[in-house]
Amino acid sequence: MNTVVERELELKLILSPERSIPVPARLSYRTNDPFAVHIAFHIGSENPVNWTFARELLVEGVFRPCGHGDVRVWPTKVDGRSVVLMALSSPAGDALLEAPTAQVSAWLERTLRAVPPGSEVEQLGIDDGLAELLAPAPGCHDELWLRDPWPSDESQEGEGYV
Repeated sequence: MNTVVERELELKLILSPERSIPVPARLSYRTNDPFAVHIAFHIGSENPVNWTFARELLVEGVFRPCGHGDVRVWPTKVDGRSVVLMALSSPAGDALLEAPTAQVSAWLERTLRAVPPGSEVEQLGIDDGLAELLAPAPGCHDELWLRDPWPSDESQEGEGYV
């Protein structure tokens, strides 16, 4: 069963130290994609701008600076308020976004209750899928699968499989 944990909130797009604009956003987490968080930024265009990155990166970024490359996250204080800053880079441009720490933390806590850290792989069902894939098909004879289908170069003349 797939569970979705969502939260609507208003972020600030930082344009300069003196200027920012509000950006409505939706944080989404899906238990069928347990390693990722999704953020949809509603910037007034027909389609939102979507970003996906590791949940672990956002969890860590609430407490200390982390990430490199396209996504960097770190906590700070702005006018006495605790916020999380997210620096996003793409070929289309760069953005620095400010999010209220309390709202992000509360949402992250809900995602961590849905899929606790360390249990993400179990959520994907990889072990069950591999077991099913590797299980012998009904009616197969194990001894056929255990023999080497290609005789070695050391086979004696006349040896082989019929």
